[in-house]
Amino acid sequence: METVEHFVEKFIPENYNIFLDINRKEKRFSGNVAISGEALDNTISFHQKNLTITAILLDNAPLVFETDPDHEAVHVQLPETGSMTLVLEFSGQITDNMTGMYPSYYTVDGVQKEVISTQFESHFAREVFPSIDEPEAKATFNLSLKFDQEEEEIVLANMPEINVDLRQETGLWTFETTPRMSPYLLAFALGDLQKLSAKTQKGTEVGIFATKAHSAQSLEFALDIAVRVIDFYEDYYGIPYPLPQSNHLALPDFSAGAMENWGLVTYREVYLLVDENSTVKSRQNVALVIAHELAHQWFGNLVTMKWWDDLWLNESFANMMEYVAIDAIEPDWNIFEDFQTTGVPLALKRDATDGVQSVHVDVNHPDEINTLFDPAIVYAKGSRLMHMLRRWLGDEKFAAGLNSYFDKHQYGNTVGRDLWEALAGAADRDVAAFMDAWLEQPGYPLLTAEVANDRLILTQKQFFVGDHQDKGRIWPIPLNSNWQGLPDTLAEEKVEIPNFKALAAQNEGALRFNTGNTAHYLTNYKGDLLTDLLDNWTDLETIAKSQLIQERRLLAESGEITYAELIPLLSRLTDETSYLVTSAINQVLTGMERFIDEGSQAEDDFKALVEKISWQNYARLGFEPKETDTDQDELVRQITITQILLADNPDAVAKAKEIFTAYKDKLEMIPASIRLSVLTNQVKTAETPELIESYLAAYKQTNDGNFRHQLAVALANTKSQATVQRILSELKNKDLVKPQDLAMSWYYPFLTKEFTQEAFWTWARENWNWIKDALGGDMSFDKFVIYPANVFKTPERLEEYRIFFEPQLSDLAISRNIAMGIKEISARVALIEKEKAAVEQAIHAVR
Repeated sequence: METVEHFVEKFIPENYNIFLDINRKEKRFSGNVAISGEALDNTISFHQKNLTITAILLDNAPLVFETDPDHEAVHVQLPETGSMTLVLEFSGQITDNMTGMYPSYYTVDGVQKEVISTQFESHFAREVFPSIDEPEAKATFNLSLKFDQEEEEIVLANMPEINVDLRQETGLWTFETTPRMSPYLLAFALGDLQKLSAKTQKGTEVGIFATKAHSAQSLEFALDIAVRVIDFYEDYYGIPYPLPQSNHLALPDFSAGAMENWGLVTYREVYLLVDENSTVKSRQNVALVIAHELAHQWFGNLVTMKWWDDLWLNESFANMMEYVAIDAIEPDWNIFEDFQTTGVPLALKRDATDGVQSVHVDVNHPDEINTLFDPAIVYAKGSRLMHMLRRWLGDEKFAAGLNSYFDKHQYGNTVGRDLWEALAGAADRDVAAFMDAWLEQPGYPLLTAEVANDRLILTQKQFFVGDHQDKGRIWPIPLNSNWQGLPDTLAEEKVEIPNFKALAAQNEGALRFNTGNTAHYLTNYKGDLLTDLLDNWTDLETIAKSQLIQERRLLAESGEITYAELIPLLSRLTDETSYLVTSAINQVLTGMERFIDEGSQAEDDFKALVEKISWQNYARLGFEPKETDTDQDELVRQITITQILLADNPDAVAKAKEIFTAYKDKLEMIPASIRLSVLTNQVKTAETPELIESYLAAYKQTNDGNFRHQLAVALANTKSQATVQRILSELKNKDLVKPQDLAMSWYYPFLTKEFTQEAFWTWARENWNWIKDALGGDMSFDKFVIYPANVFKTPERLEEYRIFFEPQLSDLAISRNIAMGIKEISARVALIEKEKAAVEQAIHAVR
C-alpha cells in the first residue's frame, strides 16, 4: 500500500497570510501566501495541486524549489532551519469539480448567475494555495482577496470582515485572523447573496445566506434552529462557541450534504432552506444537518483528529449529537425515531457484509479518504456506537467527560484514546476496553436467546449476510434487558442462567434485550421467548415493535430464519398507526418485492397483501393533508399512500389523478408530502410525451431541490423507450442535471426499475470515463459502484458487475465498495434462488 509523507514533520506552520485575486470571467486566480513557521529540515515540502508556482522567497531572496505533481507537492531547499516566513507566489484555475475553489450556477429571472465558494475537506486546500494540507498542521489564517466585483456582491469567510473603509476604496476584502485550525476548515464565498441574521444568548452573530433565487422566508427556519442549537451546545458542553460569528451558506452546487468550515458552514440548498410547501421529513432533515455541522464547531474544529484514520471522531460524534440537540430543542418531534428508521437499518445492513471496514480504519494515502465517508459505517454505525456509549455512561457523565476533553485539547489534535480517557475520568469506567472491540472490529454480534431445561442460554457470534469467513470475533454486549436479575454485559461467547421460571416470575412482560435499540447488535429470540413477544404484541412500545420487525427481516436476509416466516407476522399488522412501525413494515415489504416478478400471479398476491396492510391507515388518514394532522400523521400518510398506490387501489389512483388535474399548471404547489405520489401515479397511469416534457421543464425552472428530486424519481416510472432515451440524452447536460444530483436523483431511481435498468446500467458503463472526470473528486462518485450493488438481483447482472468493476479494484477510491458490492449482489441472488417459491406460496396463503 502506497503511503504518503506527512509534511508537518519537517515544517510546522504557525500562520498563513493569504492574498487572492480572483477573475471569474477567465476562471483564474492568482495570489501569494506568506507562511510563517518552524523548519525542522533543510528540505521541506508544501502541498499544491494544479497550481503554477512562480517564486518562493525567504527574506526577499529566491529559493530553489521543484514541483512534484505526482505527489501533489512542491519541494523547497532552505539555507537554514528554524523560525522563518516563506512567501510563495502562485496562480491556478477555478474548476467545476466542486473541490478547491469552484462556481455554483443558478438562475434568477432567466439570467444565469454564479456563486464562487470553496470545499477544502478532505485535502483540497492545496488546489487554492500552497500549504501543509494535513489536519495536524494547525495554524492561524489571515485572508484577503479581491475579485471582479459587481454591485450588491459580497464576500463571506470564516471570520468577520475588517478594514471596511479600505475595502470600499480599494476593493480589497480583509478578514480577522482565524483561531488555530486545520487548513481544510478554511473557507470563503462570494456573490450576490441575501442574509437573515440573529444573535444567540451569548451574543454570537448567526447568519443564514442564500442566493436571491429563493424567497427570504426560506431562510427563517434554519436561523431559528441554528440559534437554539448553539445555545444548547454551549450549555451541554460547558464551552462557549469559539468564534464571533456562525454563518451558514446554501450553495446551488455542493458535493456533500454540508461542510463544517469554522464560522462559515456550507450546505446543499435542500439541507438549509425550507420553503412554505415543505414536508415534516425535509424540515427535520434541515434541523439535523444544521445540528450536525454545529456539533463539529467544537468536535472536529476546536478539537481535531490528528490524521484521517480518526475521521470517525468527527463524524460519528456529530451524527450522534445532532439527535441529542434536536431532541432537546424540539422534544415533540421524537427525533430519535428518525434515527431508528434511517441510520439504524443502514448500519445494520452494510455492517453485516463480510469485508466491511471497521469504524476506525488506517489511512495510508489521501485517495482512500473518500471511501471513509461511508454513511453506513462512519456516520450511522459510529453514531449508534456513540449512542450506546452515552447510555452506558449516563448522560451527565458523558457531558462532563466532553467538557474535560474540549477544555484539555482545545485548538489541538487528538486520537480516539484521548476521548476515552476524558470520558473514563468523568464516569470512572474503562471506556477504552469497552469501545475498542466495537471500533476496531468490523461487523457486529447476533445475540441468540433461548430457554432449555429451565436455563436461559445466551450466545453471541458475528452476524453475516452472504458468504463470509467467521473469525470468532467477540464483543462486550450491553444486554440492556427489561428484566431484573440478568447480567449487564455479555462479554463471552456463551452464558447460561439457571432458574428461568423463577426469574420470569419476578419480572413482568416478555423478556427483551437491547431496550430502546441503542446498542449495535441483533437478537434472535427462539422458541417460547419469541412466542411470548408475539403474544404480548399489543403491550410492546412502538420502538420494541419496530425493532423486532427489523431484526426478523435481517435474520431472514442472512438465512437464520426463512423469509417466508415474515409473511404471517406482516399479515397481522393491519392496525399499526405509528411511524416507527409502519416504516419497519415498509422496509420488509420493499425487501419482499425482490422475490416478485412483474405480471405474475405472485405480483397480484403481493399487491393484495400490501393493500390489506395499508388499508386501515388509508381509511383513517385519507389522501390529502388536513390542518389537524400531527407530524406523525403526515409521515404515516406518506408511507401509506405509496403502499396503496403500489397496490393499484382504484380509489387512491383516482384521487391522485384528480389532484394532478387540479394542479397540472402549478405542479410545485401540490402539497409536498403527497407530491411524489401524485407525480409518480401520473407517469404510471397516463404517460405521454407532453407529460414528460412538462416534468423536465418544471425540473429546469424550479429552485426547490426537493421538488427536483421528486420529479426525477417520478420519471423513473416510465414505460416508454422514447422517454428513456430522452432522459439519457440529458444526463450530461449540466444546465439541467447538476453533477451533484446525477447519482441520487437520476441514476439510482432508474436503476431500481426493471424497465429502465438495462439502459441506465449500459449508459454508466459506456460513459464511465466521463463520470470519473465529472465526479471523481465528488463524494457521490462511489455511488455509481454502490447503487448497482444495492439493486441487482440476477446472476446475469452479477456477472456484468464483476466484468466491469473487477479490473478497477486497484482504484483506492472505489476498491472496497467493488469487493463489497460483489458480495452483496451474490448474497441477494442466492437468497432469491433459495426462497422465491416459498415466499410466493406464503404470500398467496395470506391474501
